[in-house]
Amino acid sequence: MTEHRFRHTLGRSWRLFRAFGHEQSDPDRFYGPLADDSVRQVQHYEPLDGRLLLDVGGGPGYFAEAFRAAGARYIGVEADHGELAGRGTSMEDMVIGSGLQLPFADETFDISYSSNVLEHVPEPWTMADEMVRVTRRGGLVVIAYTLWWGPWGGHETAPWHFLGGHRARRRYARKHGHDPKNVFGESLFAVTVHSGLRWLHRDADLVDVQAFPRYLPRWMHWLVRVPVVRELATWNLVLVGRRR
Repeated sequence: MTEHRFRHTLGRSWRLFRAFGHEQSDPDRFYGPLADDSVRQVQHYEPLDGRLLLDVGGGPGYFAEAFRAAGARYIGVEADHGELAGRGTSMEDMVIGSGLQLPFADETFDISYSSNVLEHVPEPWTMADEMVRVTRRGGLVVIAYTLWWGPWGGHETAPWHFLGGHRARRRYARKHGHDPKNVFGESLFAVTVHSGLRWLHRDADLVDVQAFPRYLPRWMHWLVRVPVVRELATWNLVLVGRRR
């Protein structure tokens, strides 16, 4: 079933972390390589050529370009029209809609994918359930999200989110004169490794489930099995399952 071998090497981790340092100042330098890396990761489980793929929270086009280049038939869902306009992204194959109520019939897609969106919706596991619903039997579901207790959990308010999301938001507003882009309780929510594993293993429609740190090398994947430590050190979690 594996089409491409994906290697979670230390060199890969180092390249992604270096690129991450430019996420705010030069988005192309981070999101382009991240999208390419995500394509290779999905291809480890399922070939993309000719597959109908849903990207929930597709954003300004980085992932659309990467998945299409790999041969996928791409459909993106984005709740924020402004996100699409950021790079002048074409609206072709993009749908404005909510991840909490995906505007598609049951079992429509071969692959449902989402990158760093789950922490931005008030009911993250409702969105995850919706992704399973629209995936065909035998299809693949892949969800990656930023962990609240990780070093970047508060996004631009980090590391002050460790003292509380609302406090970090107020501090940011005092310092910068405006609210952060990701406002805790409105567009940023606390999601954890524990809640992700609970969802992954309770969903009766998923089999062959896996969970691992997105950015860390394979020899550090054991972190996911250690309570408390995993919340602080995993940074970003990937959940993978196949629709029963």
